[in-house]
Amino acid sequence: MRQALTTLAFTTSGQGLQDITDPVAAWTARQTIRDGLLTLFLRHTSASLIIQENADPAVVQDLEVFFRRLVSEDDGLYRHDEEGPDDMPAHIRTALTGVQLSVPLQDGRLALGTWQGIYLFEHRRRPHRRQVVLHLLGE
Repeated sequence: MRQALTTLAFTTSGQGLQDITDPVAAWTARQTIRDGLLTLFLRHTSASLIIQENADPAVVQDLEVFFRRLVSEDDGLYRHDEEGPDDMPAHIRTALTGVQLSVPLQDGRLALGTWQGIYLFEHRRRPHRRQVVLHLLGE
């Protein structure tokens, strides 16, 4: 068994989904591991990671609208608002979606489905620099 570890940094442009599949796949392809498991871990509490359809941009747009409605930024709803009205809603959205993913590696490639992509889901309104730790374990 071998392993590889790195951290990728991404700059978001504010709330929304950012496809990070290509840089993750590129790093994975450079490793000498052919079969195994890639774990992605986002080191933040106001953004998340999801696997979602990457073919139709309407899917991403609909998800963004849905999460804004599901977890509103109502000023009177939350006590934790130290960084603004989007602070606590961002934490709730992260709790609902998660900060860790596992993707199998098969023949040196991510075993994603045809229409699947890996997304960094920024829940804050302003741009942020986000770090994703990648840990690949396999043979």
